[in-house]
Amino acid sequence: MTAAVRPAVLVFDVNETLIDIESLSPYFTAAFGDPAVLREWFGQLGMYSMTVTLSDCYLDFFALGQAVLRMLAQVHGISLSDDDVAALADQMATMTAHPDVAQGLSRLHDDGYRLATLTNSPRRPGRSTPLEHAGLAGYFERQFHVDERRVFKPSTVLYQHTAQALGVRPADCLMVAAHAWDTIGAQRAGFGGALIARPGNAPLHAAGVPQPDFVANDLVDLARQLAQSFDK
Repeated sequence: MTAAVRPAVLVFDVNETLIDIESLSPYFTAAFGDPAVLREWFGQLGMYSMTVTLSDCYLDFFALGQAVLRMLAQVHGISLSDDDVAALADQMATMTAHPDVAQGLSRLHDDGYRLATLTNSPRRPGRSTPLEHAGLAGYFERQFHVDERRVFKPSTVLYQHTAQALGVRPADCLMVAAHAWDTIGAQRAGFGGALIARPGNAPLHAAGVPQPDFVANDLVDLARQLAQSFDK
C-alpha cells in the first residue's frame, strides 16, 4: 500500500523510532538482574499511557515511567530506592539514536521534506531532549510533546493539533513510527502512515484497521521508498 500524494511533512515518533530504547538495557540489568524487563516495562508504559488518557487522569511520561517501574519492581519482588527510580528519567533523557537515523534524516531533509516530531516524552525544564542529546534536533523544525494536550498517542487530537500547528492539512502529513498503534492513530486522524519495522515491531493485519502506506526496515530504506514513489 502506497500513499497517492507526496507528503509535505514527515512527523516522527521518537522513542524506538529514532532513539534506541535498548540503550536502557544496562539500567534494567542492574536494577532487575534481567535485561528482558526493559521490554516488559516499555510495553506496560504504552498500555498505561493509553489507560490514563482514556481514564482522564493524565500524568507526564517520565512520572508514568517511574510509576510503572515501581509497579514492576513490586511484581518482581525487587526493592528500588528513590534514587534508583529517579535515575531512570536521567537514563531516558540520554538514550542513543539508531545508527541509520542521521543518514536517513539527512537524505529526507535533502529531498525537500519538512521534518517534525511528535513524542509522548515531555520537555523537562533545564534538560536537553533525547534528540538534542543525540545531536539530531537540528533536523526538525518543531518538536511536539503530548503534554501540550495532556493526552497520549494514539489520541487523534494530537495528530490533528500537530498538523494545524504546522499550517498544513492532516492529509499533507506522513506519520513515521516504529509502532503500529501510532500509525493507526495518525491514519485515523487523516495522516499517511509509515511503519519503521524495528526489531519486535510489525504491522497489525486486522479487518478495519488502517494499514501503513509504507513499511521500511529503517529510515534510509524509507527515504529510498519515498524517492521511488514520488521523485519520478
